[in-house]
Amino acid sequence: MNKSPVSPGTDWHKSNYSNGGTNCVEAREGSQGADLRDSQNPLLGHLSFASPEWAGLLQGIKTGLLA
Repeated sequence: MNKSPVSPGTDWHKSNYSNGGTNCVEAREGSQGADLRDSQNPLLGHLSFASPEWAGLLQGIKTGLLA
C-alpha cells in the first residue's frame, strides 16, 4: 500500500467540470502528488499518485488521450 503524498488535513475538492453531478471523483493535491477518491463512497479509501504520475494523468486527460 502506498503512503499518501498529501497531508491528511488537506481539503478534498471536486473538479470544476463536475457541474454538480453525482458521478464524480474528489481530489486533494499537495507538493508531493495527489489522492483521488469516489465522492459517493469517500470512506472506501483513495488512490495515491506521486507528482510525476499525477502530472501524467492530468496531461492525458487534457490532451484527450484518456477521454
